[in-house]
Amino acid sequence: MKVFCIAGEASGDLHGSNLVKALVKKEQDLQLKGWGGDLMEEAGVEISKHYRELAFMGFVEVLMNIRTILSNIKKCKAEIESFQPDALLLIDYPGFNLRIAEWAHEKGIKIIYYISPQIWAWKKNRVFKIKKCVDQMMVILPFEQDFYAKYDVDVDFVGHPLLDALPAKPISTFEAFCQKNKIDTKPIIALLPGSRKQEIAKMLSKMLTQQKHFPEYQFVIAGAPSQPDAYYQEITKGDVPVIHGSTYEILQHAQAALVTSGTATLETALLQVPEVVCYSSSVISYNIAKKLVDIKFISLVNLIMDREVVKELIQSELNEHKLKEELKSVLPNGKKHEKMSTDYLELREKLGGPGASSRAADVLLKTINRS
Repeated sequence: MKVFCIAGEASGDLHGSNLVKALVKKEQDLQLKGWGGDLMEEAGVEISKHYRELAFMGFVEVLMNIRTILSNIKKCKAEIESFQPDALLLIDYPGFNLRIAEWAHEKGIKIIYYISPQIWAWKKNRVFKIKKCVDQMMVILPFEQDFYAKYDVDVDFVGHPLLDALPAKPISTFEAFCQKNKIDTKPIIALLPGSRKQEIAKMLSKMLTQQKHFPEYQFVIAGAPSQPDAYYQEITKGDVPVIHGSTYEILQHAQAALVTSGTATLETALLQVPEVVCYSSSVISYNIAKKLVDIKFISLVNLIMDREVVKELIQSELNEHKLKEELKSVLPNGKKHEKMSTDYLELREKLGGPGASSRAADVLLKTINRS
């Protein structure tokens, strides 16, 4: 059985790797090739292009890199044709993957899509392309099944894979963590500024304005696996520790976190860390998005709960004063600290139990094997 996998971002690489691990346990005769990252490669996928070469954010950034994107699509199609897979496993990354899906459908290749594009937020017309081209959609958010049902599309809700990926127990003691990473023993405020260069540069400078307001804490940056330490040093001038490959461990020891919107907001919540969600993009990108996006919130935490659990500071609201007030409110003894912890427990219940990767592997194999 041959499967070609495509993940274009760090989160897709993580969830794709856990799905692949589950697949390998269930099906011995597997050949796995594709585009992704280090985690998928470690799980057994022969990776020919890394996601760090694929990730572009925002309307302006996409337009500036359109030639590269079109070239990547052409290369990907050529690799799929050469590999002749029994199925494509597409993981999130909709701008790219839906183009590949449309082409592959015409070629008669089975298409399994894991982690639905956020079509409930914008570009709802994509549901018709999915209905036409995708053989099986596997969704990970509880409200997505109802959304697709409105369009008579049968999808599988497999649960959220983060419940499998997150550590169940502390990875280390606080003392051991500080000693290993050669940092102070003051309480930690974690900074998660994103994974792409554009957002890191913009978000980190805003987050670091809080250092002078909370001298009793140390700020620790969770470095993205796709970005070198030197890039962070250019921004921080070496004044703030950057720790790579230990995001969950950092969060386990953090008293609070400042988090760029995305999967990290959910990871932070599931690890029971009070957070403030931060988002800022170029004025042009933001204004375009504001007209197109049809959602009340930008963080997964609030979207799943359908109410404000974590504060979202967006664009002009993401300023030094407001960030200071919100961060103060979620730290221990802050007015929002206890309520946020209670809300996080309810959030976990809504996402279903562990085993999402195994259930997704079952759906994938069933889809490939059916005539």
